[in-house]
Amino acid sequence: KQIWMTSMSKEHDFTATLKWTGNQGTGTSSYRAYTRDWTLQSEGKPAIACSNDPLLGGNAGLYNPEDMLIAALSSCHMLWFLHLASDAGIVVHSYKDTPIGTGESLPDGTGRFICAELRPNIGLAPNSDTALANDVHGRIHNHCFIARSVNFPISINATYFDVT
Repeated sequence: KQIWMTSMSKEHDFTATLKWTGNQGTGTSSYRAYTRDWTLQSEGKPAIACSNDPLLGGNAGLYNPEDMLIAALSSCHMLWFLHLASDAGIVVHSYKDTPIGTGESLPDGTGRFICAELRPNIGLAPNSDTALANDVHGRIHNHCFIARSVNFPISINATYFDVT
């Protein structure tokens, strides 16, 4: 295992506490004897109720790992867009993304993401250079921690509108 580091790099840890909450009294005595619910918490932050993907027996009303991965990817992209747009002199007034991650499930029950599409709808100051904004999107993958860590293609389909 090779760890990428240069003399100028700095490692930092991200931590979380996951606690399975799905024991209904008999543990995992059978496949249907327990729920796939759990909580996610990091120190000093509120707990998030989570479950498995509904296709795998989870609670559709709770976040699942796949939801959180696509949300992390979108959030990281947004934060870098705001940063790089500001550096480029692009004034952003609003940003809303409706990302979609496409997964595949194999007959043996395994699965993976095969691609993701970020679809931000961004409110810009009037007469903003949308070609420059698109260029900023094209540079984010070089910066975003999450995007640099996944092994599936990410496409960006941004739309813009003037905010007056």
